[in-house]
Amino acid sequence: MKEIEVTCKLGKDLTADEIQTAAVKALGVSPKMKSQLKYRIVRRSIDARNDILYRYRVEVCKPDETLAEYVLEDYQDVSSAEPVIIIGAGPAGMFAALKLLMRGFKPVILERGKDVHARKFDMAKLSTEGVVNPDSNFCFGEGGAGTFSDGKLYTRSSKRGDIREVLHQLVRFGADPSILIDAHPHIGSDKLPIVVENIRKCIIEHGGEYHFDSRVTDIVKRGDGQFDVEVGTSVYTSRKVILATGHSARDIYEMFDRKGWELQAKGFALGVRVEHPQSLINKIQYHGKYQPYMPTAEYSFVTQVLDRGVFSFCMCPGGVLVPAATASGELVLNGMSNSQRNSKWANSGVVVQIEPEDFPEYSQFGALALLKFQQDIEKKMFEYTGSLKAPAQRMMDFCRRVPSANLPKTSYHPGAENAPLHELLPEHVSLRLKYAFPEIGNKKMHGYYTNEALLLGVESRTSSPVRIPRDPETLEHVQVAGLYPCGEGAGYAGGIVSSALDGINCAAKI
Repeated sequence: MKEIEVTCKLGKDLTADEIQTAAVKALGVSPKMKSQLKYRIVRRSIDARNDILYRYRVEVCKPDETLAEYVLEDYQDVSSAEPVIIIGAGPAGMFAALKLLMRGFKPVILERGKDVHARKFDMAKLSTEGVVNPDSNFCFGEGGAGTFSDGKLYTRSSKRGDIREVLHQLVRFGADPSILIDAHPHIGSDKLPIVVENIRKCIIEHGGEYHFDSRVTDIVKRGDGQFDVEVGTSVYTSRKVILATGHSARDIYEMFDRKGWELQAKGFALGVRVEHPQSLINKIQYHGKYQPYMPTAEYSFVTQVLDRGVFSFCMCPGGVLVPAATASGELVLNGMSNSQRNSKWANSGVVVQIEPEDFPEYSQFGALALLKFQQDIEKKMFEYTGSLKAPAQRMMDFCRRVPSANLPKTSYHPGAENAPLHELLPEHVSLRLKYAFPEIGNKKMHGYYTNEALLLGVESRTSSPVRIPRDPETLEHVQVAGLYPCGEGAGYAGGIVSSALDGINCAAKI
């Protein structure tokens, strides 16, 4: 077996004949054997450096050889099996549950929010009326925050585990098979809810349980080693608990703090959402050669400014901006795209790395220092506009530190309000963004630095500002045996795939 590369122009399908012709040469066989050669496409990426091409990596082999296929484990009937409580129905919780089904344990999922379809009504109220349901919003509810954030599946690192398990499961439950090969796969916020619902149906059909509107109020470790997990007046009991609550469940961190269970302050990143016309990003990334049949252009970058990382985050091509607050009186933005990525805007978080030592005035809050800092910034943004309208400023005006005369149109439904965003953001963040935007425009993406771009505040939910420490071998909390902190909320993942892998790993340890 060999791996070869085959190119194909965008807008044209790669044929079996083209692959097998290239395989003849790579394998050194007779052209007469061409049609008998076996192949499997492993990866597809876009190369826009010169001619706009798809680059395919393809595994090829001779007729008498075998291409190993990836096979998922079967799910078991766990109706009468030992229960494992999973707190949270985001990627970490869902994929932990699926792994437990494979291994013969009964997942009992407690989700503070609503099912994936019911939560849409609360998100609509949030966007149109400014009404925040603290348990059902763009962050909380079945599927987690990633369900309504484009469904990006960009993690390709194998350090956390075999990502094929995640991708093949998603395809099994309805995702397009292209995610198995695309370099930057995504599902889309319009299609991911169906996948999430199918996962739930599978878990229930095999004997697992889902409990919505079930916000955990306490976790009690009993003397006999069992856990009582309290949801209001209801109590769920099991020997093992997977904590997969996501990066915005502040009440869980506060509960740990009250109990004296160890937490650690952790760095995170904070900045703005940047919105450009998608046509401009297409022009930049395709060097003026963009055609309607080409995929909507995306971008990513990372740079260093004054000894801190500045990077793009959660880029949504052809997307829209949405309010991601989880409490009244706070303002935070996120981005999302549907599968077609066909809106006329492109948006991305552009954020600055923050470490606990950067804001010593918050050290009094101990492990919750940056959580408190994050909360204060979101309140400050809300207080400036007095609503979910976002404080906003044109990019070049922000860097020049002058007011914008007016603002361009935005996809953000609650609207934008002209504001001195350069003053509202902490100087630690504002100063580094001031230097980063011209650098990106001059050195990496010519045309990116423009007053056509709108900056909106604030992007602050990039990752958890708290880590729940766990034993590196057992993955249990360092003080509480049988409790498995998991995913983004525990500080061990960032995104759908890495969170799913962390859920799989915790379930496998159990």
